[in-house]
Amino acid sequence: MTCADEAGLRSEPAIAPPPRSIRSSSDILRLLPYLKPYRLRWTAMLIAALLSLVATVTIPLMTKAVIDGPVRQQDQQQLWVLGSAAMAVLVSEAVLWFIRRWLVSRATMGVEADIRKDLYARLQILPMSFHGKWQSGQLLSRVMNDLSTIRQFLSFGLLFLLLNVIQIVVVTGILLAMYWPLGVVVVVSIVPITATVLHFQRQFTRLSRAAQDQSGNVATHVEEQALGLRVVKAFGREDYAYERFDQRATALFDTEVSKVGVSAKFWTLLEAIPSVSLIVVLGLGAYAAGSGLVTMGTLVAFITMMLSLVWPIASLGFLLSMTQEAMTAANRVAEIFDAPREITDGPRRDVPRGGRLELVDVGFRFRDAEQWALRHVNLAVEPGETLALVGSTGSGKSVLVALLSRLYDVTEGAILVDGRDIRELSLPALRQAVATAFEDPTLFSMSVAENLRLGRPDATEQQLAQAVEVAAADFVYDLPFGLDTRIGEQGMSLSGGQRQRLSLARALLAAPAILVLDDTLSALDVHTEAVVTEALRRVLASVTGVVVANRASTVLLADRVGLLEGGTITRVGTHAELLADAPEYRYLLAADDDLDDGAERECDWARDEERSRLDHLYREGEAAQDREDGREREAAERR
Repeated sequence: MTCADEAGLRSEPAIAPPPRSIRSSSDILRLLPYLKPYRLRWTAMLIAALLSLVATVTIPLMTKAVIDGPVRQQDQQQLWVLGSAAMAVLVSEAVLWFIRRWLVSRATMGVEADIRKDLYARLQILPMSFHGKWQSGQLLSRVMNDLSTIRQFLSFGLLFLLLNVIQIVVVTGILLAMYWPLGVVVVVSIVPITATVLHFQRQFTRLSRAAQDQSGNVATHVEEQALGLRVVKAFGREDYAYERFDQRATALFDTEVSKVGVSAKFWTLLEAIPSVSLIVVLGLGAYAAGSGLVTMGTLVAFITMMLSLVWPIASLGFLLSMTQEAMTAANRVAEIFDAPREITDGPRRDVPRGGRLELVDVGFRFRDAEQWALRHVNLAVEPGETLALVGSTGSGKSVLVALLSRLYDVTEGAILVDGRDIRELSLPALRQAVATAFEDPTLFSMSVAENLRLGRPDATEQQLAQAVEVAAADFVYDLPFGLDTRIGEQGMSLSGGQRQRLSLARALLAAPAILVLDDTLSALDVHTEAVVTEALRRVLASVTGVVVANRASTVLLADRVGLLEGGTITRVGTHAELLADAPEYRYLLAADDDLDDGAERECDWARDEERSRLDHLYREGEAAQDREDGREREAAERR
């Protein structure tokens, strides 16, 4: 895959899409079905939480009974009875809190794991057009950070928000029943708290979304720099990389500080208002007790109950902030779940084995793009035949081979395998029939054998060895643990040629009906290329081959050559025919060969040798054409 072809595949901007308008609770409610498998735990946890709330409310009432009863009447026996009962209630409350925390932790971690699995599965089936628009750090932030935020809300915020609201309502009702003038003071104090919450809610929500998006940007930058560290060091650009990171980290820092500022104002008012209310209640309560309007036990119970409201009321700001963060996180997660799948499974599950490939008036353009990457492409490749695609940089070669395994779907026309539209096939069936080895291969941080078996998990050791032999990847046996050697992330511990050979071996091991080689030999030296080419020639004889070629040595693998110009196949013929009749074809091979040997341009003998080789190829094409003309004349004379 050439640089321009790669750019073509990624022509859509590699940035995260703009955030959707933040909705209220719709996205968080969509995640509630994940609670269903854990409904028994949630039910038991809710019952335990409500019972602990009952114990919390009961203790002040028992305090009132103790003061107005045994203490006032100096009844020691009754005092021991009520004291023991109060102690039992306190112990029960502690036990219920333990049970609640134990139940909720297991349930919410299960919910988080289930959502994460589904989210990852969704990422696997979304098309390349989706992944081309999203930064990897943004996806990582959603899979990790946002789901952790949702788990924290479900395990702590949601439950306490529910319990605190219930506690405020119940306790306020009891306070009004105890002594309504003081109860009115408590009710009135709730009004400014509600106004405070509503005032800061929108601002905090906006900052939460910005912070989560910026966290994804930081993660993206760190990932890119980790993978591209060799390039940064090679050019001595460590300071530049640090400055870019510092810009993103500083933006995140500023947003988080703004969040803290809003939260501080939030908390200050939510602490001050209950404190002022408590002072008013103490003053009025002392007056009422001195006037005989309430008993001392009632006043103590009232103040105790009111103090029990301080935390639920003060924590409303914190809990509502957590709710907003969870809703924002759910909004970001829903963006992935709501992304259109575009490429869906067909109804047919059988794997094509014949391997006849046909492109019928195929056209393709990227979403929102005005120009067509491919247009009116018509082509047929028979089983056992190999077709080479030759074209200038940006002509659409790599886009075309990406369509064969439905990494993208055609915009118009159809691609047929054994006479069936590939859109009628299930994706597993199609991708078992079509295997692709890319120019810039991706290797994963696992053993060599696991990387090779990616397309065929049940491959035997003998089949593995055969694929390694054909790809001239024998170097794997010299690794510290042979095929069991764990290679680093992206296979960066290997050379470009070694990664290409492993990618080729992986495609060969899949035993496809159609083998696609996207300029897979571009990083090989001349001697290794000769060995691989000779082995590939035997393999390609038994499959349908499509080879993206930029060098004459690769073209010679093919039975026919398709010349791709401006997104359209303009000529199809043998290598000899195109050498003889297509000047643009001769120019492409000459230019690419010059590039391949550019490192030797300082050596005159290398340039002379290359010119001689091209002349020989040209003469070979003319000779082949002459032989073909001679055979046609003989056939005509016999007739």
